[in-house]
Amino acid sequence: MMSTSEPLRQGTDDPDDRGTWEDVRDLPPSAKLVAKVLEYNDTMTQQQIAEETLLPARTVRYALNRLDEENVVDSRFSFSDARKRLYTLDIDC
Repeated sequence: MMSTSEPLRQGTDDPDDRGTWEDVRDLPPSAKLVAKVLEYNDTMTQQQIAEETLLPARTVRYALNRLDEENVVDSRFSFSDARKRLYTLDIDC
């Protein structure tokens, strides 16, 4: 069976690379909102996150970048549309 996505960054399966909710605590409100939306929705595109949160696309990009810096989000290229990335929450519970 073929996967619908390809990992963007390597080594994210290592539990030591994962962030925690503590890492999210001091981030801006937009990043916290995006993290919560990803917690309830398994995998989403940037556009889907913007539609769900009602945040501008630019704010969603900023939030995703901040979450990525804290290693709490994982992004993969979509095989169905290589122009898009699929984002999932990668938090160690």
